Amino acid sequence: MFRINEVLTHEGTLFRVLSLLGEQIVWINIEDSRGLPSLVFVSELSKAFDDEMLIRADDPYAKLILATPEEGSTAQLKRDKNFRLIRDIISDPLFYDPQVRGAKIKEVASANSASKSNLYKLIRRYWQRGQTPNALLPHYKNSGGKGKKRKANGKKFGRPRTISPGVGATIDEQTERLFRIAIDKHLLTENKSDFPYAHRRFTTLYKNYFPDTSESEIPTKWQMLHFYKREYSLTEKLRKRTNKIEYNKDVRQLSSTANAKTLGPGSRYEIDATIADIYLVSDSDRGNIVGRPVIYFVKDVFSRMIAGFYVGFENPSYATAIQALTMAMTNKVQLCAEYGVKISEEDWPTVGLPDAILADRGELLGHQIESLENSFSVRIENTPPYRGDAKGIVERSFRTIQAEFKPFAPGVVGKTKIKKHGGRDYRLDARFPVQEFKEIILSSILMHNRFDVLEKYDREADMPPDLEMTPLSIWNWGIQHRTGRLRAAPEEAIRISLLPRTKATISDLGISVFGVYYTCPEIIEQGWLHRAKEVRRPVGLQAAFDPSSADKIYLFPSKDKGEYWTCSLTPRSREFAGASFWDVWQIKNQQKKTVATSRQRLNEQKRQHEEFIAKKIKAAQQRSPQLDDLSDAERIRSIRSNKENEKRIERQQRNPENSQKTNARKGKTIPFKENTLEKYDYPNLIEELFDNEDN
Repeated sequence: MFRINEVLTHEGTLFRVLSLLGEQIVWINIEDSRGLPSLVFVSELSKAFDDEMLIRADDPYAKLILATPEEGSTAQLKRDKNFRLIRDIISDPLFYDPQVRGAKIKEVASANSASKSNLYKLIRRYWQRGQTPNALLPHYKNSGGKGKKRKANGKKFGRPRTISPGVGATIDEQTERLFRIAIDKHLLTENKSDFPYAHRRFTTLYKNYFPDTSESEIPTKWQMLHFYKREYSLTEKLRKRTNKIEYNKDVRQLSSTANAKTLGPGSRYEIDATIADIYLVSDSDRGNIVGRPVIYFVKDVFSRMIAGFYVGFENPSYATAIQALTMAMTNKVQLCAEYGVKISEEDWPTVGLPDAILADRGELLGHQIESLENSFSVRIENTPPYRGDAKGIVERSFRTIQAEFKPFAPGVVGKTKIKKHGGRDYRLDARFPVQEFKEIILSSILMHNRFDVLEKYDREADMPPDLEMTPLSIWNWGIQHRTGRLRAAPEEAIRISLLPRTKATISDLGISVFGVYYTCPEIIEQGWLHRAKEVRRPVGLQAAFDPSSADKIYLFPSKDKGEYWTCSLTPRSREFAGASFWDVWQIKNQQKKTVATSRQRLNEQKRQHEEFIAKKIKAAQQRSPQLDDLSDAERIRSIRSNKENEKRIERQQRNPENSQKTNARKGKTIPFKENTLEKYDYPNLIEELFDNEDN
């Protein structure tokens, strides 16, 4: 029913069972500083159990069993010495009998020149703390009152001064308040001020309160530092001295791992972009340095497989991210073949839709990605601002992939562009063309997916020990044993669902998107391009477009259906054939600037023209003769005759009397030879200009 050394609570008091004697047990009050062993009947304790006055409790000294002092330390030596001193007393079977115990203590005290009070203190500690030698360990950790505030009593703490003048200041509550003000205002801030600066600010504050204090009696930097270490925890110091963004990203403790919230392959993709640390040259002219490319990676969190990528010079945006996402969700065999790399579907099996995509807020935030969410149930997750660590899996890939070419490739970004001591601008060393750099990135991705050993991968409990820790092996294992496998969908539907969308308007010229006109057979069949008043054209149309090609758009005639029409350029917008929408926006912007400049010049000329007209009208009114002798009817009847006179004057001006008449000579006609040309008429283009669509 009872066990030796177990702790019981009787009416709120803790007791330890020291020995079992059949109908009785020996126990001791743990909390009594003068307690000694006593006997109690088991029947009484059983009745106390029934009355709920006695319950079992946790041992407050259980941790002493695990204590392991260093070999040869003072604590170990004292423990062993004290245990040898009381061994004969505690090992006596009748240790609980006061007379037997008293005789033993007297005998041990006489033989070892020890005091009875010390022996009683040691055996009491031994019994109360668990009857183990470790119960006799000295408690040095409680010495000195570490972290506790001592009472000044008008006396300075610490060693007396021997070199510096003066006695030193006593730290009272007012001084501690000034310490705290200086520390909070000048030390625990994001500007990373040092401690001596904070103490100098404290000195200024202290002198404002106590102007008559001599310099030698001002609290020292070490006194302020002692207060700082005692009153402020490490967590508080780090949090207040670090920028909030930097603290959340780089300093705060990690509470979990990326794998803890992923169920299997395709459970979550992470996407992010970076600017490569290398300068490239043009494919067409290797003498032209084109700058540093943008790299996008789409990575599976569970397996660490890189599912898709993008290398180019467009700024990180949704329009660029969709190119990497499209690659991540579609078959990569044809893509690799375009770069001269032959693979099978099993070498890069990331084909299909993931459960979730984690991205920055600026790239996949807004209505443009809603089609992917609503049509394919792909959950879009956005990281908080300035939290690159939230996508640590994909962020780490950029450094890993670039580490494979940075030590050897020319044109790699160095520490500085400043020419110093014969140095050279690293941008001038660029030699890699864009296409070859893409091939390097593709080769690095394939090597990572198939052969990289993930030594620090946090394995799941059910993963077999012989499983290769490569992304491809983990992917294949997860497909067989875990949920979260990718969902299949038509590649064309995935591509169009990822394309950005914009508002489209319709007129008799066609479907207008960014000022470019498109048409398709479905629009012609609906009769939306006819110019009759009875035509009712829809409003609020949406169109998906590929930023890299302006040749086609995808018009959605109905918001409730997934139907789309593929529209091509009309002859009116033939200038944009083969261009990208980035070219369209640039050209349209330049055209608008040109029109604005021309309109400004037109307004200026039109204003001058109107001033000229107004001046002429004013002059005509001033030179108008007085016609009071003619009635209005007579003036109107003379219009015909006046007109005839004006015609005669105009004819005379065209044929003046002083002009010399030239003798007209008849030209010599040279006939063509027969059957030289069959027909010399201008071509008739009436049918082409006014083509009837019904013909």
